[in-house]
Amino acid sequence: MKILLINGANLNMLGVREPEKYGKTTLNDIEKTVVTLGNKLGAEVDTWQSNSEGDIVDKIQSTRGQYDGLLINAGGYTHTSVVIRDAISAVNVPCVEIHMTNIHAREEFRHTSLLSSVCIAQVVGFGEHSYTLALEGLVKYLNS
Repeated sequence: MKILLINGANLNMLGVREPEKYGKTTLNDIEKTVVTLGNKLGAEVDTWQSNSEGDIVDKIQSTRGQYDGLLINAGGYTHTSVVIRDAISAVNVPCVEIHMTNIHAREEFRHTSLLSSVCIAQVVGFGEHSYTLALEGLVKYLNS
């Protein structure tokens, strides 16, 4: 089983950016944890990050026929990107949307996700643990 974890804009700044909201754990640390857990669950997890919307679309499109599942934290693009939503829909690869904070308890513009309707699930509000919860859920979904 192959899974791709995509992280979007500004997530490369984890550990530095607003640690009171996002904690002090870096993206690299989160990726290592997800890859390690993936191995324990029988899944090969690749990780990738970009601040560029078009690059994220290209990467999502590359999952078709290459990956069994997709994990995505699109960051702010969650609330603005129709093209990322359309790319997820087009590839027909089961996808779980991830957010470290509870987007429904933050600023009103963050309450709407353009991605959730094309994802099998959304995991929000558990900090860095949102990633491992999303991976566990996706693996269970793919194994069922």
